[in-house]
Amino acid sequence: MKTVVGVQFYKSNKVYYFSPNQIACKVGDDVVVETARGAEIARVAQGPMDVDDEKIVSPLKNVVRLVTPKDRAQQEKNRAQEADALKIFEKKIAEHKLEMKPVSVEYGFDGSNITFFFTADGRVDFRELVKDLAHQFRTRIELRQIGVRDEAKLLGGLGKCGCPVCCQRFLPEFSPVSIKMAKEQNISLNPTKISGLCGRLMCCLNYEQPYYEEMRKKLPRNGSNVKTPDGIGVAMESNPISLLIKVRIQKPDETFEIREYKLDEISFERTKPPKKQENKPKKQNNKPPEGEKKRRKSPQNDKS
Repeated sequence: MKTVVGVQFYKSNKVYYFSPNQIACKVGDDVVVETARGAEIARVAQGPMDVDDEKIVSPLKNVVRLVTPKDRAQQEKNRAQEADALKIFEKKIAEHKLEMKPVSVEYGFDGSNITFFFTADGRVDFRELVKDLAHQFRTRIELRQIGVRDEAKLLGGLGKCGCPVCCQRFLPEFSPVSIKMAKEQNISLNPTKISGLCGRLMCCLNYEQPYYEEMRKKLPRNGSNVKTPDGIGVAMESNPISLLIKVRIQKPDETFEIREYKLDEISFERTKPPKKQENKPKKQNNKPPEGEKKRRKSPQNDKS
């Protein structure tokens, strides 16, 4: 067990563990920490606590100090320089005629390195660009290619709900999202309605998925027989939110009617869906029967 504090870096929601190094820091404090890239400013998200060694990534770095007014001034200076560096980055890309889109620039706290973020359709040979930027800024340069989801996280914006995008606001990392989730939640499959700013499926489709998966286990399958207060019927549609089931009931005059029932008003036997049988094409046996082989004549016999 080790005593650690959890911190979050600029434009990142992921929590990293650092040793408090006997410095009294609480949630919300800005601190200077040691990283592989040098000193960085971070915000304390989790106060001092004991954590198992298995959950700590070695080596455990230290908190150097609480942020001072001088550190704050340096941080503001870096933010102002980042805007100018992005313009230079765009200019240099155009000069080298590279097919890449600049996204953001991040200065190291102590100015020992600058990271340039960009997107591109494929791999880009930017070795000459790095040399040019290193000559321009006189410091260590790092170019990092990111995906469209990371681009949306860095730039931010408003989602379809009107709130700031989740990836920038609170998501520590991206979770896999599939079109199957939209189908199970009965959401329109129109790409413009289920895609986020990044053009990928919205991350929020994943939030309610565990609930839908759990409720699907408790609801009857469409087409299965259910027992209702009005007799045996066939389940036509189930709503996981309202827990209402539409059932087709046969009336005494042999006509059918769709009625709604609450989940606790019906009973049914939950069965596994039938497995789809793959129709594999049968292999055709082109070999002639044994008797036909013997009856065949050789070309020499045909000539005679």
